[in-house]
Amino acid sequence: AYERTCRYFCRKTNSVVVCVGYRLAPEHPFPAQFEDCLTAAIHFLRTAQDHGVDPSRVVICGDSSGGTLTAAVAQALVNRRDLPKLRAQILIYPFLQCVDLNLPSYQQNESVPILLKERTLVLGLKYVNLDLGLVKELFKGRHVSEDRRLKYQKWVSPDYIPHEFKTRGYKPSPTYQPSKEICEAAESMFDPVFSPLLAEDSVIAQLPETFILTCEFDVLRDDGLLYKKRLEDHGIKVTWCHLEEGFHGTV
Repeated sequence: AYERTCRYFCRKTNSVVVCVGYRLAPEHPFPAQFEDCLTAAIHFLRTAQDHGVDPSRVVICGDSSGGTLTAAVAQALVNRRDLPKLRAQILIYPFLQCVDLNLPSYQQNESVPILLKERTLVLGLKYVNLDLGLVKELFKGRHVSEDRRLKYQKWVSPDYIPHEFKTRGYKPSPTYQPSKEICEAAESMFDPVFSPLLAEDSVIAQLPETFILTCEFDVLRDDGLLYKKRLEDHGIKVTWCHLEEGFHGTV
């Protein structure tokens, strides 16, 4: 599915393009996919010159769940002193957090193909091998403990979404009491490998220059907007492209 896209990037940018065929869930459980991408990135950084590539000019890129993996790999590499630093990361409509599944973009685009609101969460639950019966409770936010809510509200909140993105049918969501049982079941969803927006400040502050693409008609639009804000708050240079008529999968 991606070979033509990768060949296009290769031709248009005059770059060496490496596409990672990582193992897929549910046959290969989380975090095998991240481990495969990280292993490939480390190997390429070490052997870049064998491919005629300047190791200081390596960029990693991904779209949708590939954007999640790209963000997670970039975070995993920030403290590696034995490798060249990444030149940049490119995140194309990435999934980045599971704290708030009622952000404006989730509400506005819940029925927009191809990534319907419920489908997003079903795919996420399958990825981390959780019961699909949790969907309704997760949409209510009952998987977020009070401690976590306090910690993450400085990073994940509709308050940080610019006003112009709230004019199309957004209403603040009611708050539901967390459930201890659901919080425990959903523990893996707060791992920064699954939700890179939840990484600590000490990691975010070391990330490379970043390009983020968001689409107006995409439930994941606000994940990209929130990550853009976090990166910029730490002085990371961000190039942001927003497609006013774009939708998830548009690339």
